[in-house]
Amino acid sequence: MKQRLTLLLLAASFFVGCSDDTDTTAAPDATVDSAASDAQPQADAMAPDPAPPIGSLTQDGWNEILPGGDTICSRGTEFAYYVHPGTTNKVIIDFIGGGACWNNLTCSVADSIFSDSVDGVRAVVRAGVGVGIYDREREENPFKDWTHVIIPYCTGDIHWGNRTTAYGEGDRAVTINHRGAVNTRAVLDWVYTNIEAPEQIFVTGCSAGSYGSLAWSAYIMEQYPGVPVIQFGDSGAGVITETFFRDSFPSWNAEDMLPSWIDGLNPAMVDIFTLELADLYRYIGAQYPTNTMSQYNTTFDNNQTFYYTAMGGEGGAEGWSTGMTGMTGRIIESTPNYLNFQAPGEQHCIIVQPNFYTVESNGVKLVDWLSDLIDGEPVENITCTDCSRDTPGT
Repeated sequence: MKQRLTLLLLAASFFVGCSDDTDTTAAPDATVDSAASDAQPQADAMAPDPAPPIGSLTQDGWNEILPGGDTICSRGTEFAYYVHPGTTNKVIIDFIGGGACWNNLTCSVADSIFSDSVDGVRAVVRAGVGVGIYDREREENPFKDWTHVIIPYCTGDIHWGNRTTAYGEGDRAVTINHRGAVNTRAVLDWVYTNIEAPEQIFVTGCSAGSYGSLAWSAYIMEQYPGVPVIQFGDSGAGVITETFFRDSFPSWNAEDMLPSWIDGLNPAMVDIFTLELADLYRYIGAQYPTNTMSQYNTTFDNNQTFYYTAMGGEGGAEGWSTGMTGMTGRIIESTPNYLNFQAPGEQHCIIVQPNFYTVESNGVKLVDWLSDLIDGEPVENITCTDCSRDTPGT
């Protein structure tokens, strides 16, 4: 079965759980309204300015910013984002994961299939985070001194949507604000205003955030010509069924935010339903050949396997794994500035986990691989040779 462009979901274990008994095969049954305009900030509960200058923020902790305007979460609650200023002129732009919804059934179930508010991220940030790449006290953390911008995820559209969609009818009707693109633009506007000439940028995200990091990296690279940008997608391999893409993408109006200045990704010039994840990497990589695209997956990722199977994919973990290695292989072949790290095991997401510092493949630690990548040292593609279901370093 040919795998199509992923713009998937895949619940991030750090901020949201998932339900394994959800029937994801139901018909979409959706109606939509017109796309929203770009977000205009309003009042911030923590600071009078909804877009406070970076110099006014707490310098040794996390700051919550409420941009207001058209930003919104899926069920109407407020959107917020988080900034931890650094001591170097380098910045991480970090897209949080947390599932997705695309029909009446998946969009109706509380938050068990997707994260529908920023509450989970808010709670973790207020607790100090302090794990994985968020551990700013750990010497091995290559990002401990960087300015870190967290873009929470609460819209069920992998950070791509710009539409309010009504699913179902009567008592079962539910309306979802798929406004991930609106929320992201508000955050990036703040970044562009406050960090005008960064020395280096690392764009990342796990699960659904991996897809956000990929698509929005093109906008970030376009904004900062000449600035080294590394995109690192964590656990977002894009192994999905053809029907899922066709069912979900229009409901999100996700095609509206594709980087249309890149001919191969311009909906006016190409049938986007003929594309797959490898094409996003290929076209964005070719447009910005001096920057780096990269990806991490475990060989039998249990979360990605769950969604693949729920969508009708065949072969379970082995089937998903075959699709993953095929997809990353096509990206490696087509994109010279792409690098891949494949680890053994079933774990989903690594940047949000304590074993970010210990996981390895073929004797290479991921944290060392990333540190070399950031420092401009030679880095090779890592494909595990002993691909067991156990994750080294856990």
